[in-house]
Amino acid sequence: MPVLTRSALSASPLADLHLIAGELGLDGYRRLRKAELVDRILERQGGAPAADADTAAADEAPATKRRGRRRRRDADAGSEQAPDDVASADDADLAAPVEDAPEDAADAEPARRERAPRDRTPRDRAPRDRSAQTDNGSKADSPEAAERTVEGVVTLQSGGSGLVTAEDGGDDVYVSAAQVRRCELVDGDRVSGPVRPARRSERHPSLARVEQINGRPADEVSEGTPYDTLECAYPTARLALASPELKAVADAAPFGRGSRVTITGAALSGKTELLQKIAAELVAADGVEVLTVLAGSRPEEAGSWKTAQLELQANVALPAPPEARARAIEGAIDAGRRMATRGQDVAIVIDTLEGLDRGVVRRALGAARNLTDSGSLTVIATAAAPIGGETTVIALDRAQAAAGQFPALDLQASGTVRADLLS
Repeated sequence: MPVLTRSALSASPLADLHLIAGELGLDGYRRLRKAELVDRILERQGGAPAADADTAAADEAPATKRRGRRRRRDADAGSEQAPDDVASADDADLAAPVEDAPEDAADAEPARRERAPRDRTPRDRAPRDRSAQTDNGSKADSPEAAERTVEGVVTLQSGGSGLVTAEDGGDDVYVSAAQVRRCELVDGDRVSGPVRPARRSERHPSLARVEQINGRPADEVSEGTPYDTLECAYPTARLALASPELKAVADAAPFGRGSRVTITGAALSGKTELLQKIAAELVAADGVEVLTVLAGSRPEEAGSWKTAQLELQANVALPAPPEARARAIEGAIDAGRRMATRGQDVAIVIDTLEGLDRGVVRRALGAARNLTDSGSLTVIATAAAPIGGETTVIALDRAQAAAGQFPALDLQASGTVRADLLS
């Protein structure tokens, strides 16, 4: 490769400089500014970065001009000249600063190029240092040290951020949307970490970083084994249906923590009513978190769910398009999977799977499982007919429902896979 001068390198585009640096074997050249990269290339070629042939030539030429001008001025001052000659000498003196200007600019320009990276670096780095991110994506402010540590339950807000209700009775603590996303927090997660005091424009103190989630280190929880690769087994812990009207269901088609359950039957067979009563029983069960999704139900039915004091995770009533209903179901499934990997027992209640893409239906139902070394995810949904892959089918008969029987169980079509394992 020919030896290149500073002027040639400075006139080259950055992409060409990267090619030259790569051929010369420079390390980390893509992180350098152009002026620094030119210096590194000149050094690698064997010369000092500040002195190359072009610079020397530029320095020598103005010096020659200055010496020539001084000799002329000295000669003019020592001789008697005609008025015309004096005028010519004056003109030459007036022209001298104009000739010096390019030399001064040429001398100043390399200095500016050399100083620029050093002058800009502190100003550029200061904002990044003040907003340096902690391990889990939160912003830590070095001037303000955390005053206390909070532990409490997260409640997510509509904008993606959250609030921690402190167990010590202190103020609610704000959790940024970035922390929620990075740590994959969901409603009901118990978190702990240091707190930064509220600034002048803030309503709540802020969580500086999430240190623990549900009693486990945050990094371990957020970067744990993927849900689909966790070992699972047939459900063994029965979800008890204690009310007398649901005793027939518990006997004919029992299900447990981690079951895939469909309540099937024709229209007006009582599927939604039975699902609502089962959901109320699960809410009362110890240690089970219930997420309810109305995806394609009648608009009037949302009120009856709330009257039964059942909180809705999502409500996408008819005539909402299938895409919106699928998003609501998949959002609840994703939240349930994260909670189950953290050791929680979760039940997702869906009304209904009808009218959705087959792939959406299979993914929703197939997410349910009893994790061997963690929690469980139970899915209970209504459908016109069995989907396939269920561990429990609760079939209803329209004729019995029309006769006023509740639940209108079709005992022949109802049943549970490996019911003998449920205790």
